[in-house]
Amino acid sequence: MSMSSHELDAPPWLRVESTIMATARAIRQSYDKRFEGLGLNLSEASLLAYVAEHGSLSQTQIAKSLGLGRAATGALVDALQERELVRRETDPDDRRVWLVEVTIAGKELVEQVYESDQVLRKQLRAGITREERQQLAAVLVRLGNNLASVLAEEIETT
Repeated sequence: MSMSSHELDAPPWLRVESTIMATARAIRQSYDKRFEGLGLNLSEASLLAYVAEHGSLSQTQIAKSLGLGRAATGALVDALQERELVRRETDPDDRRVWLVEVTIAGKELVEQVYESDQVLRKQLRAGITREERQQLAAVLVRLGNNLASVLAEEIETT
């Protein structure tokens, strides 16, 4: 391999990080387009499916689990509540906390979300073996751990 073909010599748009970011954007756009017919975007569908699977949760728990900010989570819950797909109930153990739960209409929509997700995942994974997906996941987890360490160091130095 000649030095000129090394990844570090590649223009930024051909480096692995750029490829990962472009692929992540494309995946997001694919899910948003797929869920558009259900009147949802990926964030709304993810929140709805997560609460349907885990039961009544606080907005803080949802935000943490989905990697979203609390304000963004609140806006998503507002939008889903307006459509009567979720409802907020006060936590019987702490009246200051709102618990989010899925309505019957929300549960019905989650089934369609799961169906759309399965079809899209099958399309995204075409020609990629299970072993290749496991290898990719392992590398991405290591990359994520490296990034977490970098972020922790940056927080410590500020």
